[in-house]
This record gives sequence, structure tokens and C-alpha cells, in this order.
Amino acid sequence: MLLSVIIPMYNEEEVIAQTYKRLKAILESMDNDYEMVFVNDGSRDGTMDIMRSTADQDKTVKIVDFARNFGHQVAVTAGMLYCSGDAAVIIDADLQDPPELIPEMLKKWEEGYQVVYGKRLKRDGESAFKLFTAKAFYKVINKLSGNMIPQDTGDFRLIDRAVIDIMNCMPEHNRFLRGMGSWVGFKQYAYEYHRDKRFAGTTKYPLKKMLKLAKDGIISFSNKPLEALTASGCAFGFAGCVWLLVLIILAICAVGFGSWQIILAGMLTLCGVLLIGMGVLGEYIGRIYDEAKGRPQFTVAALYNFDQNELGE
Repeated sequence: MLLSVIIPMYNEEEVIAQTYKRLKAILESMDNDYEMVFVNDGSRDGTMDIMRSTADQDKTVKIVDFARNFGHQVAVTAGMLYCSGDAAVIIDADLQDPPELIPEMLKKWEEGYQVVYGKRLKRDGESAFKLFTAKAFYKVINKLSGNMIPQDTGDFRLIDRAVIDIMNCMPEHNRFLRGMGSWVGFKQYAYEYHRDKRFAGTTKYPLKKMLKLAKDGIISFSNKPLEALTASGCAFGFAGCVWLLVLIILAICAVGFGSWQIILAGMLTLCGVLLIGMGVLGEYIGRIYDEAKGRPQFTVAALYNFDQNELGE
């Protein structure tokens, strides 16, 4: 049995050596073959230099080096495309998700679970604002989508080869992997754990990126924003007809009041709704445009410690 560990990296020079050390110790203690697939997502610090040196000394370390930064979700996608394991663990390089949990997750896989995802009982080192927004996001996306995405989960998980192969056949560019992992189905298990604070460095998911990830998750798994446009259009159309009737009655009765002010407020409200509607439609059309271009999800500058058989050449 071969276990792959997929580790996306972006500017992780402060922690990556410790990440490798802890992963290596855990994997060496387990009774199975393994590989570590590090994906360098266009790091601008010394991350790649450290890992290149490590890969020269340890052939179980394999590196996919992106030509530029493509984002965390795409980096994990590349790891799934290049890994060879019968099962794979996805874990970030910041050590918030403890590598020491991998043997327990593997036991659940051996019991027949094809997806073992980490469910956070407690999250150290995160602000009250981030905890609140994360909780709100899961409530919104689960309300909008018929696909129930487990709350307090991330990308830390073990997935079976069958799941990997299916997700590798899903070509969308704006990827929300935890939603895709829930969508594929299969037998899944929530492994509860205590999430540590970041070992070193800074988060690679500031508010702007978190909002984009939330938007990708909602638009990728729900058509309800479009349905809301139809509902709001019907509501405003009905309200407009009623208001027109009211104005006609007031004009007949010659009631003097500043009706133009109310009409202006109504027009401004309607324009706002229309612009919001155009924005929502634009998001969906933009995703159609991304897929229609047919560009690859990422470009690779170099590969380390992969042989020709693994690359399918």
C-alpha cells in the first residue's frame, strides 16, 4: 500500500523544514510505503531552495514547482494529479493540522471509509472575527446548496484513490475542494481534532482570499442566487404595478404631495437591484468564460523526483 501526502506551499520558508521533519517521523513509523508530494505555489522566498535540497537527499520527497502562483486550491489539485498513492492525505504546511493524526485517519480508511475529513473541535490562534465568519459561511452555503458541506472542516483529509480519480476528472477552474469532496459521495467519516495555532509565518488566507473562496463555494454549488433574481424581479414588478395604480388614483383625486420623491426613491432601489442582478449574472457568465477558454489550471516550471512511469509518459 502506497500513501501519498500532498502539501501545498506558498512562502513557507519559516516552517517547511519542521513540516518535513514531523511528516517524515510519522511516515517512517508507519508500516507502509509513502511519498510526500510538495507543491510549490509560486513561492517568492526561500521555500523552494529548502525543499530542493531536501529532495536531493530524500527520494520520497517529490516536488511540483509551479511557474507562478495559482492559489491554494489549484496547488492541492496538482498534488492529486501527480500523486501515485492508493490513498492521499491533504495537509497544509503551516502545521495547524497535526501530522500525528495521519495514522488514525489511515485506520479509518482501512475500516472502509473512502473520505476521512478533519472536523475542528477547537481552533487555536484564530481571531473571533475569523471564527464568526467561518461559521457564518458554512451556514450560508449549506442553506443555498442542497449539498451539505460539513461545518468546521477544511482541506485536511484522507481520500481514497477512487475519490482522487473522480476529482481529477472534474475540470472546473474556480475550485472549492471541500465542496467537491462532499459532492462525490462515498463513505465518509468526520475525524474530530483540536487544531493548533500556526507554527510560524503568517496566514496565506487573508480576508480577501477568504471572501473569494466563499464566493467560489457558493457559486460552484448553488443556483439559488439566480433564482433569487427571478423572485426579486417578480416582487419588484408586482410592487411597481401596485404603485402605478396608487399614483393614478392619487392623480385622479388631485391629492397634492411630492410624489416625484417617492418615484425617485423607487427608481434608485430598482436600479440597485438591477445592478446587483447584473453582477450575479456576471459571476456565473465569467465562470462559463473561464471554462470555455480551455486553459490548463496551472503551469509547471519543474518536477523533482518523479520518474517517467509516474508521469504516464
